[in-house]
Order: sequence, then structure tokens, then C-alpha cells
Amino acid sequence: MTAHRIVTQQEWLDARKGLLAKEKALTQAREELARERRALPWVKVDKPYAFDSAEGRVTLGDLFDGHGQLIVQHFMFGTDWNEGCPSCSFWSDNFNGIDKHLAARDTAFVVVSRGPLDRLEAYRKRMGWTFRWVSSAPSDFNQDFAVSFEPGERGLVYNFGTIKPPGQEMPGVSAFRKGEDGAVYRTYSSYSRGIDSLNGTYQLLDLTSKGRDEAELPWPMAWVRRHDKY
Repeated sequence: MTAHRIVTQQEWLDARKGLLAKEKALTQAREELARERRALPWVKVDKPYAFDSAEGRVTLGDLFDGHGQLIVQHFMFGTDWNEGCPSCSFWSDNFNGIDKHLAARDTAFVVVSRGPLDRLEAYRKRMGWTFRWVSSAPSDFNQDFAVSFEPGERGLVYNFGTIKPPGQEMPGVSAFRKGEDGAVYRTYSSYSRGIDSLNGTYQLLDLTSKGRDEAELPWPMAWVRRHDKY
């Protein structure tokens, strides 16, 4: 066990209350940021994107499933892959069951990947996930939303032009709104560390004394396995 300062109960309470003040300030800042996020302008999605689903070929508008809002999780699963990305799988373990809660707030949730539907379905069954997963293979949805890249593509094209993608598939999340006229609008997208808060395991580890404990690893998520491989 790493040496750490040991104190009395009262000293611990004093230190904890000091940190609580900073936590409250962070909560207030996060709430203000959420208000600014909701106030972002929207952009109309004019392109007729198509997706392969268990119900057949569907459009982006169909993915709303009768709701006014849609959240898309961009999952890394390439066209010739047999398994999904371990890191995206780590994130997706947090999504089982949330679709019912989101639907109660007029929001649909769907995972989208470029891989073929049969492989997505096989992997979803293997992982025991119940959320909806569709393939964007019939259209260039992934490319337009900057989560899939062609071989040899160069330049800062990921995370709004701030990161050079290390591979052909990258993660992200996007939010959409359906207007009264039936048009679909993109309201938000986030990539890279911007999706960190969607991972409940990391949020729980952040509460512990060891934290994520990744400093000595070759890269931060070197420890992560698909949940059936631990």
C-alpha cells in the first residue's frame, strides 16, 4: 500500500469539506456548460443517410423511433472487423437499459458503426447488450461525422480538426433533434476525451484513492479487456 497521510476523523472531515466546496463549484460550472451546450445553434441534416437495421433499411429520421431527440454513439467497428473495439465495448457496457429511461424523456438511443449488420448483431449478442445497433455501411454517415477515415487519409480531421486520427475508426457521440416539419437537425457532437463522462466505470474509479491507476501503463487503457475476456 502506498504511503499516505493518516489523520484523525475531524481532520479528515475538515479536508473533505474543503474539497466539497471545489466539487460544488465544479457542479455549478458543469451545469452552466450544459446550458451553453443546449444553446448551441443547430444545423439541418439534408443528406438522406441510410442504415441497415434488424428491421431493414432505415433513415436517420427513422432512428428517432417516434421521439423528438436522438443520441448516436459512434462505435468503432470497421468494415472487415469481427469484433468491436475493446475501448468502445468498455463504454458500451454502460448503455444497457438506458434506452428506456431516455425514451421517458423523449429521446431515442442507438449505436452506429460502419461494420456489416450481421457482424454487429453477432457481437452484440456475444456481449449481452440490448440497445439498438445499426450499420451505417449503406451511406457515408461515419465519414461525414468524422469517425471513419479512408486508408492514407492525413491531416487534423478528428475532434473538429484538433487531432490526427491514429486509425480508420474513432469514437464519438452525436445528438439530433427532429423539428415540427419532420426535418432532422444536428445539435451536438463530441469526440475523444469529450465522451469520458459517458463511462460509468471511470467515474466510479475517480472516487477511489487509486483513481484510474493508469500512469505506469504503456497507454491509459492498456488494462481494458472486453468484459468476457477478463
